[in-house]
Amino acid sequence: MDLKVTNLDGKEAGSVKLNAAIFGLEPRKDLIQRVVQWQLAKRQAGTHKAKGRAEIWRTGKKMYAQKGTGGARHGSARVPQFRGGGRAFGPVVRSHAHDLPKKVRALGLKHALSAKAKDGGLIVIENTEMKDAKTKALAAHFSKMELTSALIVDGAQVNAGFASAARNIPHIDVLPVQGINVYDILRRQKLVLTKAALDALEARFK
Repeated sequence: MDLKVTNLDGKEAGSVKLNAAIFGLEPRKDLIQRVVQWQLAKRQAGTHKAKGRAEIWRTGKKMYAQKGTGGARHGSARVPQFRGGGRAFGPVVRSHAHDLPKKVRALGLKHALSAKAKDGGLIVIENTEMKDAKTKALAAHFSKMELTSALIVDGAQVNAGFASAARNIPHIDVLPVQGINVYDILRRQKLVLTKAALDALEARFK
C-alpha cells in the first residue's frame, strides 16, 4: 500500500510503502475495544471512598431496650439504616487496572493503525521542523493541510519548537512514537505520522 508524503505546507514530498502487516489488516472492533477499556481502567484514580459503620464516630451503645417499646429492635446507631450511619457496601479506595496480554495490546495498536489507514485518516509528513515555531504559523500550516482534529506522532524525540507551537491549538495532540496508543489514535479524526515515526513503528513490529 503506497501513501504520498507531504510537508507542513501540504505539498507532496514523495511517497512511502506502508507495511501491510501493520496498516493493512481488517480492523477488529473487539480487539480495539479491549485495549481502550484497559487503557481507561488503568487511568482511573480509584480514590472514591465512603465510610462504613466501623468508621463512624458515634456511640455503639444499644439505643433502647430490646423489648417493651413497641418498636423495632435496634442496637448501634452507626448502622446504615439511620441518618448519619455508615454506608453499606460503599466504594473503597482501590485500583481499577486489569491485565491485558502484551500480544493483545500490540495487535490492538496494529488494528487501530489499520483502521485509520482504511478510512483515509492517515497522513505521513516528512518531518516537523519549522523555521518559525509559532502557534499562529503552525495553525496556518494545519489550515492548509485541513487538520482540525489530529494526533501527530514524531520520532523518538519530539521537535521542541513544534510541540510548543502546537500546545495551544485545540484538538491537536503531539506525542513521541513511544507514546502512541489506541485511545489517542481513535479520539482524533486524523493520525499524522512523520517518516521517523513510521520507520520506528515498522522496526517495533518486526
